[in-house]
Amino acid sequence: MKKKLIAILAFLVIFLLICGVLFKFNKKENKLEKVRVAEVAHSIFYAPQYVALHNGYFKELGLDVELTLAAGADKVTAAVLSGDVEIGFSGSEATIYVYNQGEKDYLKTFAGLTQKDGSFIVSRKKIENFKLTDLKGKHYIAGRQGGMPEMTLEYILTKNGINPKKDVTLDTSIAFSAMQGAFIGGTGDFVSLFEPSATSVEQQGYGYIVASLGELGGVVPYTAYNARNSYINNNKDIIDKFTKAIQKGLDFVHNHTSKEIAEIIKDEFPDTNISDLATVIERYQSVDTWPKTTEFTEESFNHLQDIMINAGELKEKVPYQDLIYKK
Repeated sequence: MKKKLIAILAFLVIFLLICGVLFKFNKKENKLEKVRVAEVAHSIFYAPQYVALHNGYFKELGLDVELTLAAGADKVTAAVLSGDVEIGFSGSEATIYVYNQGEKDYLKTFAGLTQKDGSFIVSRKKIENFKLTDLKGKHYIAGRQGGMPEMTLEYILTKNGINPKKDVTLDTSIAFSAMQGAFIGGTGDFVSLFEPSATSVEQQGYGYIVASLGELGGVVPYTAYNARNSYINNNKDIIDKFTKAIQKGLDFVHNHTSKEIAEIIKDEFPDTNISDLATVIERYQSVDTWPKTTEFTEESFNHLQDIMINAGELKEKVPYQDLIYKK
């Protein structure tokens, strides 16, 4: 009897040890890897990213993504370079600036999310059949000099025979986050605004959406994810998982209605109702804002550099292969 009791106790001890090992193993396996991301703006323009978050695509792949707002590409870049975040989400022009400044551990772009400018031209007065020539002689709140909305606007004007330095007063003195407020406060005849700001201004009766800069400016790697070269090289598995999650977000927006997408991301924009969210998403869909894949071509990257050169922010093009990470 005693031997039988000892055998049972021994079995229980072994069983408990095995359970403990399995528990620790599963706990380790289920532990999510923390990834901090700084986004350039919080906009419906980035719907595929929010879909990836709210549909759990990052967690499915073992990532715990912490998203913070760093208004402006310059601030996103500073956050990545300082180590406050691992991944930056901004215009690809930011990586070019860092590269040309001689940073040894420079930034590389590894996944794209948008392929066109996401801002809209908002007019203070209602204009039927808006034409770019309507901007002549006007005061335009254009955004930060060297930022993509401002440079895209300059490029569009130049290509349509309008001198951005002489024919229009481009105001680059107002911070990105303050542009909507400045326009509402009475500054400027026109302003470039992302959504939901553009729709909000229109609904409040302060202005009218008259054109899409994205539709006018062409295909570029407009907003994309970047990280230090060293981080990418040392964390290729994380970069791969992150990219896969974003791809799933892109797939979702291409295969679902604007209303279905709105339902998924509504918590990101609590001050915007579902109907307005769907309208904005449909507007972005209509101008082919979101690419089918996270990869972007050398041609689109060179078009981005053409826009920068036209704005006087870049003297010569940098090599595509130096700044783009490909698995």
